Amino acid sequence: MMNFEPSDDQAMIAETFARFFEENSSMARVRAAMPSGFDPELWRSFAEMGGFGIRVPEAQGGSGLGLFDAVLVMEEAGRSLASGPVAETMVAARILAACGDAGATLLGKLIVGDAVVTIALHDAADTPAQWVAGGAVADTVITRDGTALYLVVPTAEEKQMRPNLASTPMARIALDAPARTLLSDDSGALHAFNAGVEEWKLLIAATLAGLSGEALRLASAYASERVQFGQLIGTFQGISHPLGDLKADTDGGKFLVWRAIRDIADSVDRAGAEVSLALWWNARTAGRAVAQALHTFGGYGLSTDYDIHLYNLRAKALPLILGDPVQLLEEAGRRLYHGETAALPQAGDVSVEFDFGDEARALAAEVDAFFEANLTPELRARAHYSFDGHVPEFHKKIAEAGLHLPSWPQEYGGRDANAYASHAAYAAWEKHGWTTHAVGVTGLVGTMIRMFGSDELKDEVLSRIIAGDCICSLGFSEPASGSDVFAAKTRATPDGNGWRIDGQKMFTSGANMADYVLMLARTDPDSAKHRGLTMFIVPLKAEGVEIQPVYTFQDERTNITFYDGVRIPDSWRLGGVNDGARVMSQALGMEHGASWDKTQWHMLREAETFCRDTIRRGVAMIEDDKVATRLARVVGHNLITEMLGWRAMWAAVEAKPHQGQGSMGKLFSSEAFLHDSADLLDLCAPESLTETTGPAAYINLSYRHAQGTTIYGGTSEVHRSVVAERALNLPRTRA
Repeated sequence: MMNFEPSDDQAMIAETFARFFEENSSMARVRAAMPSGFDPELWRSFAEMGGFGIRVPEAQGGSGLGLFDAVLVMEEAGRSLASGPVAETMVAARILAACGDAGATLLGKLIVGDAVVTIALHDAADTPAQWVAGGAVADTVITRDGTALYLVVPTAEEKQMRPNLASTPMARIALDAPARTLLSDDSGALHAFNAGVEEWKLLIAATLAGLSGEALRLASAYASERVQFGQLIGTFQGISHPLGDLKADTDGGKFLVWRAIRDIADSVDRAGAEVSLALWWNARTAGRAVAQALHTFGGYGLSTDYDIHLYNLRAKALPLILGDPVQLLEEAGRRLYHGETAALPQAGDVSVEFDFGDEARALAAEVDAFFEANLTPELRARAHYSFDGHVPEFHKKIAEAGLHLPSWPQEYGGRDANAYASHAAYAAWEKHGWTTHAVGVTGLVGTMIRMFGSDELKDEVLSRIIAGDCICSLGFSEPASGSDVFAAKTRATPDGNGWRIDGQKMFTSGANMADYVLMLARTDPDSAKHRGLTMFIVPLKAEGVEIQPVYTFQDERTNITFYDGVRIPDSWRLGGVNDGARVMSQALGMEHGASWDKTQWHMLREAETFCRDTIRRGVAMIEDDKVATRLARVVGHNLITEMLGWRAMWAAVEAKPHQGQGSMGKLFSSEAFLHDSADLLDLCAPESLTETTGPAAYINLSYRHAQGTTIYGGTSEVHRSVVAERALNLPRTRA
């Protein structure tokens, strides 16, 4: 079942090494280690902690822990800018262990900190002289040359050292020196080396995630105390919003590493590509995060007196020892689409889990079978992602099967399905192209009625929702307020034993098909903006309601609705009078966790189909490395979208503190959808300009659909503010 928490033992390891690095890799120690970039005392202490033997079997003097444990340690190493080739030496230890007796003596010295052993990342047969991480301080370098592994013991004269970007102990070393020693030509040892390079990618990716997170923390702390123009600079959206974006990207990068490890453990075919994507994304994100963090400090960030510049330089140095990170994205493309394989490390015990469980699989299979049996060609022709795809008769049939509100209790017509099962069920809706707009919005409104509604409202409205006899719409936005829903001007005035509604609502999607609207109205115009509001259910078929269409270029109809003297009984009020802000927060909380992961995967599948079927210059498009690279980037974005969305769902299920998890998921998902739909539109042009049928037409629609996802459900700006405040502890950026 879904789990985003390390085990108790792993949490203890992470906490132990966090304290260790805090004490032994302070910024004063990091500075003192410059320009060599190596801290001998840290090295010995880390060895005494058992750090270098984490991935070495116990029988050979190590701890025998899993890859996930090592990643947690490297996140802490990244936060503290640990000086020295820590990841490379951890990998070298695992390679030596795989070489048995041939590597035993050197392994023993490495584990206790008496030898610095690093690895050359490229095959010496192709690149005889290489820049090696830690090469300047290494006693020994493990290198691959064709089908054999060698030990190179460079002299001081043979280490070509230069002042470098981040003062790391890198050196250019000739790896084909005659004096090198054969370590092993066994196929198992060669596999261990190749797998070690893949492990290195994940360890460095985790290091960068930790580094990025700390850089954002430093920037946020500075923005929370620096005053400019009479205000804390953290209140300026020009400061807080980029940091909010990068917090989502950094968390996504960390979870992409975790996903790769989980999928290695589960032998998922895509795992090798995920390794490449994890380092590509974290290298890219770290570069952006440290640049924005330094920018937050302004001119002070350029000063060597401030630590942030150290993060800026190290973020670039760590991954670039391998070469241009774009090559990792190209590698992922080949692994995804051209059959390139990778030797992957053994994962060991992995406590995090991203499986939805048997209940979810069973419900998804039931929904899939229902659609297969009941979606006629005529219905499929009416399918559309928006409310326009709603067919009342078919909705009723879905309800009769008990599949429209699966998460609801059985007494309310549901299945008591957990959040993961409900998510999996709606993925089956997406597979068949059937809209979830009507059930999603109606489910939200029905939940609000269950939570705050009167018995009369439950009898009259909730019963119809349960039976599948009606759907609902949302009346939050207004022409003059947009996303600032608490600026509502629509009035609800006491009228006998009820209320009179006057005003207008904008973007009431589905109102032309719905029977009811969940409405926020102002009941006390003299109170503060957030305090004079009340929530109501308003019947859309009532006298005084007028609905006018608003057509979008997304092939979607929304509406503007007018209310002129619409009368409703007091029993149709939700919550207390002037308590609408609190009631509204419940609705917004449910809506703000939205994600378009299912739609994004659907779009990618259509693009893959197009690229397989379309010939360019005599070959299928997908055979082109550049095309595979473009598709791989979308895969990476989709995986992060999934991970952030799943983390938000898990956090809600486990009642974790609100730290902007839902907003991060929604923000990243909608922005990635917007970017990727535009890129795929470009990739598949000119056919993608058409709006007829087939994959190109779906990409065309996706491009138009994506534009709205950054707006509804809370604009990206709103979510950036939430992330900045909740996840980075920045001051409020809005009134």
